[in-house]
This record gives sequence, C-alpha cells and structure tokens, in this order.
Amino acid sequence: MLAAPSRFIRPAALAAVAALALLAAAPAPRAQTAAPAKVVAKVDGMPITEKDLEFAAEDMQGNLPPQATDAQKRDFLIGYVSDLKLVARAAREAKLDADPDFGAKVAFLTDKLLLDEYLGAEAKKAATPEAMKKLYDESIKGVTPEQEVRARHILVESEDDAKKVEARLKAGEDFAKVAGEVSKDPGSGKEGGDLGYFTKDRMVPEFADAAFKLDVGQVSDPVKSQFGWHVIKVEDKRTKPLPSFDDVKDQIAQYVTRKAQTDIIMALRAKGKVERLDQPADAAKPAGAPAAPAAPAAPAAPAAPAAPKP
Repeated sequence: MLAAPSRFIRPAALAAVAALALLAAAPAPRAQTAAPAKVVAKVDGMPITEKDLEFAAEDMQGNLPPQATDAQKRDFLIGYVSDLKLVARAAREAKLDADPDFGAKVAFLTDKLLLDEYLGAEAKKAATPEAMKKLYDESIKGVTPEQEVRARHILVESEDDAKKVEARLKAGEDFAKVAGEVSKDPGSGKEGGDLGYFTKDRMVPEFADAAFKLDVGQVSDPVKSQFGWHVIKVEDKRTKPLPSFDDVKDQIAQYVTRKAQTDIIMALRAKGKVERLDQPADAAKPAGAPAAPAAPAAPAAPAAPAAPKP
C-alpha cells in the first residue's frame, strides 16, 4: 500500500471524510436511483470506490506529487483513502463518533459542503458562453484605445558617456550593437536595448515624454532620468490592440461566477432572519445591515506585460 504521507492528511480532510462517512451510513432517499460507484479496492474488506478517489483528489488539490505518473497518483490516492478508512474505523471503535461535539461538527461540515455544492451549481448556470460574451462586448465598449511605442534605449551613468554614445550612432554604428556593449540596463542591454511596446504611463516621465515625441526611426538627444542618462530610438508606434474574447475569457468566467454567488447570498440574506440570542435584546439590534460579501470588480481589458522602467 502506498500510504499518503502524514503531512498530507489534514485535520479538515479527516473531518470532511468522517462527515461523508456518516452521511453515507444514513438511509438513502427513496428517490435516489443512481448506480453504486465502482469499487476499485478494499482495505480490511471496506470498499474504496471510484467516487472516493475523485473526492480524495479534490481534497488533496495541489498536494499530489507533481512528478508522479497517473498510475502513481492513483496508487497514492488509494493509499490515502485506505488510511482514512482505517483511522475512521479506529475512531468509531473508540466511540469518538458518539461525542455530541462530533455530531455538531458533522452538521457544520454538511452545511458547508451543501453551500459549496449549491453555489457551484448556480454559478455554473450563470457562466454561460452567451453571458460571458455579452459582458465582454459591454466591457470592450468602455475601453479607450491607448497609444504605444516600441523603443530601444542605451543607459549610461553620465552625460559625457551619453554624448559618446550619440557620437557613435551618428557615425553609423548599429544601435542594438552599441546597446549590447555599453548599456547599464541589465534587462534590455542584452536585447540590444529593446524595451518592447509600452504605453506612456509605464515609463518614468522624462523617458516617456522624450520617446513619445520621436518619430519612428528617430534617435533622441541624451535624456536624464533618476536612473541615469538615456539615448532612445523609436522602432514603432501603434494603437494598443484590444484583447480578444479568448484572451480574457478566464477572467470573465471568474467575474460572472463570483457575481452570481454574491447575488445568491445577498438574496437569501435579505429573506432570512438572524436572531441573536447571546446578547440582551437592545444590544442585539444591529446598527445596520451586515456587510455584503465583497462585490467582484468588473473585468477590464488586461494590461500588457510591464516593460522594465529604464
């Protein structure tokens, strides 16, 4: 048996499995006609089903060995569930399940599982392709196109050094070659000074003002910033392209899901009545409505990767 390392057996996982075990022991509703899950192993005669492995994989999340093959992960999960069943049996024999506190914990975990299942199912209904595409179209309408520049620069320590660079460029030397030889920028120097495309707000003001005033192919006079002295060459100018639906689909799905869950909770909260029995009547009166769950921010067009500030 490939037993799960003890560091992976979390108290919450054991409690959740114990809760599921008690639920499984209860009589099934008569309307339930689902076929029994396939038994894939047994430990001391206790069955381990395919569903057990699915639940275990979900509970383990990122704790499965990433380098393991699928077969090894399956062995790992069977070992994990085997250990859980052996420990759970020992706990029952010790009458821990008869403790009132344990029953209260099972009830709490059952509520939590039901909350997760319900919100997940309802959010799935909300995150339809049509709803996500509609939100994308509405979000794109509010995006103002930005201008971008693609530039190279050579960073040196002094104005004299910058003038020497300027002289070499005027003599016909290749900008990228000179940048590779003398630029003090550890990021772009190895790339011939290339900073890629950037919007004006991504660079320090002195650098950005100089770069955006240049025409394509033009080289600046020496420019001073907090980092030193720059000589800049503009390679291209363009309007920043808007992201496609596929670029932001995951962000939109997350937003729609979170919003649907927040709306559900707020609607149920508005209908529900909370009575505080742990305080005197006057003190129990709320000063205002309880705070709403944090509303997700509407998705915006993702920013381009940040260019290093020279």
